[in-house]
Amino acid sequence: MTEFEPTIESLQSYRCPDWFRDSKFGIYLHWGVYSVAERGEWYPRRMYMQGTPEYEHHVQTYGHPSQYGYKEFVPQWKAERFDPDRLVSLFKSAGARYFCPCAVHHDNFDLWNSRHHRWNSVEMGPRQDITGLWREAALKHGLRFGVTTHLARSYSWFNVSKGTDHEGPLAGVPYDGADPQYADFYHEPHDDTDRRHPLNPPASWRKTWAARIVDLIDAYQPDHLYFDGALPFQGDDQFRTGMEVVAHYYNQSVRKYGSQECVMCLKNIPDHGLYVPGIATLDLERKRAETALPEPWQTDTSIGPWGYDVRRPYRPTDEIVHELVDIVSKNGNMLLNVPPKADGTLDEETERILANIGRWLDVNGEAIYGTRPWSVAGQDDVRYTHKENTLYAIVLGWPGTPVTLRAVGDTRVEAVSMLGSAEPLLWSHDPKGLTIQWPNQKPCAYAYAFKITLSG
Repeated sequence: MTEFEPTIESLQSYRCPDWFRDSKFGIYLHWGVYSVAERGEWYPRRMYMQGTPEYEHHVQTYGHPSQYGYKEFVPQWKAERFDPDRLVSLFKSAGARYFCPCAVHHDNFDLWNSRHHRWNSVEMGPRQDITGLWREAALKHGLRFGVTTHLARSYSWFNVSKGTDHEGPLAGVPYDGADPQYADFYHEPHDDTDRRHPLNPPASWRKTWAARIVDLIDAYQPDHLYFDGALPFQGDDQFRTGMEVVAHYYNQSVRKYGSQECVMCLKNIPDHGLYVPGIATLDLERKRAETALPEPWQTDTSIGPWGYDVRRPYRPTDEIVHELVDIVSKNGNMLLNVPPKADGTLDEETERILANIGRWLDVNGEAIYGTRPWSVAGQDDVRYTHKENTLYAIVLGWPGTPVTLRAVGDTRVEAVSMLGSAEPLLWSHDPKGLTIQWPNQKPCAYAYAFKITLSG
């Protein structure tokens, strides 16, 4: 296979591999230094913004950010109960087919044995190769391994650490990010504080970003890579650096497998970098496609907050399962985030949600994994998937009364059953649709899959 070049035309030779299309469900997680504060993954920015709840909490709990900055959390993140083997086993039991932990967030702290950045989880904090341990556990349990990286935005996102209060007794006193001895963590002095994407980052930051991401790719060989945005960087770079790194990633996969078997996910958000259809797989953050898309895509979403946050509730399991079904019916995958606590454990509710999803997929996975979209993605509370001559109609709830599947009106039906149920079903078929009587007992919770065998 010809190697990829760092051009749009060459990157459009990208093809989403079948393993990803068949997997449908992956687990994602945000875990890092920010987990110590238990106020979410944006705490490192908002603690430096006077007037935000995070700033007020920080001053009251830890002290003023001129004296107690984000760097003080680094030695507090010890990950003392981190058991990657147990956690990945839970993810597999939940039905995940791939696993993509966050390897670096906007806080500029690398969760691997970084060769280009001393602020990393091996030299500081947990003093463990977090990414390496995740990878080892994922491969042991038969999951495809990937990583997500949010580093490109850090240059401007984290730059509020050099600011000051705009009012009050300490107005004008610089926060700790202005201290030059920590410039390699808080970034060199500049004025850009854009939360979305650096407006025109210098060559020094572009080079640093590329070196660290290439190091991550080469050392851990992820089969899935996700940028929190699109191709960096806007401004003078004209996205050349992003194209070079993505081409390197694709070529690494070609050398490993003989063809491009990796998945690259980017977002189509104009103020988050450059997105061009065909250069990668489309990612929709906390969103869904309205109809089935011709190419595979991904939704990254969460059971609640991204990073562990004691203030925010989790979503009910039925809502998560219904979202998964809807996404799969439209040719997409769900990458579901779960937020560990600072010590490396999941709280009881998170484990309960994962177990509930796993029980549902144990019954209904046949209608999810390896399927393709039907000619109609869904009607009303029904979503469709299929494999060869088998159609699956997944009903989002238990109406109890007969259901008529209008999308099956023109199709010849040979047999109808419900996944997880041994009860014979009464059904009738005419041009108006397929009408099915429900079994007496529910085989599971949340959503129910009719298995329909079609003629021909």
